[in-house]
Amino acid sequence: AASVLPWLWSLLCLWALRLPAPPAGPGAAARELDVASYRERVRAMFYHAYEHYLESAFPYDELRPLTCDGQDTWGSFSLTLIDALDTLLILGNISEFQRVVGVLQEGVDFDIDVNASVFETNIRVVGGLLSAHLLSKKAGVEVEVGWPCSGPLLRMAEEAARKLLPAFQTPTGMPYGTVNLLHGVNPGETPVTCIAGIGTFIVEFATLSHLTGDPVFEDIARKALKALWKNRSDIGLVGNHIDVITAKWVAQDAGIGAGVDSYFEYLVKGAILLQDEELMSMFLEYNKAIKNYTKFDDWYLWVQMYKGTVSMPVFHSVLKVVKGISLLPCVHGLLILMLANVWGFFAELIESAMYLYRATRDPTLLELGRDAVESIEKISKVDCGFATIKDLRDHRLDNRMESFFLAETIKYLYLLFDPDNFIHNDGSDFDVVITPYGECVLNAGGYIFNTEAHPIDPAALHCCRKRKEEQWEVEDMMREFYSLKKPKKFTLKRASTHGEGEGAKDPEDASSEKGGEKRNSKKSSHSLLSCPSQSFNSKLAVLGQVFLDNT
Repeated sequence: AASVLPWLWSLLCLWALRLPAPPAGPGAAARELDVASYRERVRAMFYHAYEHYLESAFPYDELRPLTCDGQDTWGSFSLTLIDALDTLLILGNISEFQRVVGVLQEGVDFDIDVNASVFETNIRVVGGLLSAHLLSKKAGVEVEVGWPCSGPLLRMAEEAARKLLPAFQTPTGMPYGTVNLLHGVNPGETPVTCIAGIGTFIVEFATLSHLTGDPVFEDIARKALKALWKNRSDIGLVGNHIDVITAKWVAQDAGIGAGVDSYFEYLVKGAILLQDEELMSMFLEYNKAIKNYTKFDDWYLWVQMYKGTVSMPVFHSVLKVVKGISLLPCVHGLLILMLANVWGFFAELIESAMYLYRATRDPTLLELGRDAVESIEKISKVDCGFATIKDLRDHRLDNRMESFFLAETIKYLYLLFDPDNFIHNDGSDFDVVITPYGECVLNAGGYIFNTEAHPIDPAALHCCRKRKEEQWEVEDMMREFYSLKKPKKFTLKRASTHGEGEGAKDPEDASSEKGGEKRNSKKSSHSLLSCPSQSFNSKLAVLGQVFLDNT
């Protein structure tokens, strides 16, 4: 699976920093032209893969590019279509987004006798449907009254998530790894689950609870997170696999590699999404233990979770090394050094490059993206799509194009080369929609990517609450925040009904709400939810992220 630790501190620093682009020099125009050229090459890569999936593999989950046919892998959901849906909008293909939404509503059925991975179904299907639901209005889909608190894609996401709930019915609250979508957990199902398969639900399930009003999803995700926290060792480490019935550790190797990584990722992303200091505190404690016991110089090893002694005298793969480097706050030099000399068919490398480029504007990261495009096209491209690289040493290919190639690899490459994409919104543009609970601000930026690269708008979590106190509190904070910048009363212009949200503000109002405007802000003490080395210089979302300047 493509579960990842998407560069936790790099993510925080990306949101913390709004660095200006470097001064234009003699080669600036050429570099800009090169970026545009590679952006279009990435677009062409997407359509080469996507169109061959539609022609040769749909409605199966995945394309088999070497034989030009399809196969079901993680279920039977037309998985590639769900995983690619928000990428279509990021590439600007509104008409195909709208078409696919209709296809999914008519053709996808979760009431089937299929054994499905709880983890993969959550990150790919639930995450993909939630992201597409929240982007529907921007894509020009005619949304129903009450959106984003209701809608067909939201109902599909909820249905898929409910099919996963039986897996969480264990004495510990930690889920089984596999569930039958029709019958629940099979009687002979193994109780041994990897840590990522337990701790990678809070982003999707909390979003689902906030949009639907049903707390069961967030509650069980939190229970699973806390069960892992409760069962960490005395030195603060967790192993790799655990028995979800007895809470006994089956694999006691602690590290930041496969099977563990997205647990740490979701502690940070859950903390940011939910403004939850407890989750951030848990991550920071883990970070200390990881650096104390698994880090050797700039390398990270597997260690015994109770003793801290090396359990496998080998380094993590380069992927895991990069993840470890990313735990260091706001640094990227060594990461660039490592990535410049290796390349695999891993979305995680491009993801980190995209985050770090947004934070630093270091052109080396664009060169990394360029090399990735060249490598993928040279090694992996075949007549019917792109094949997974089985072995980098001899470039042998596997007859499989995983759905994450369109969900993650292509998306992050495109965003690396597209600085003006709506995903990078700094809060200067937004939509105001009317919900049953009042006005709601959306599409202001600060998107949080799940571990399958599906962007979640954090502001949406504040749209569907019956209790108004939280909204009033945030609105008061924002009025106070803006009153320090200008005497004019802060107002939100209502968005037009067009899907793209163009013209959401009058030109003169827009100029006053630009995120790049210099602002003086109140001083306050650092919170656990801020990057300690940088201040926040712009607002990411009006009713979503509520970080203010901490300097």
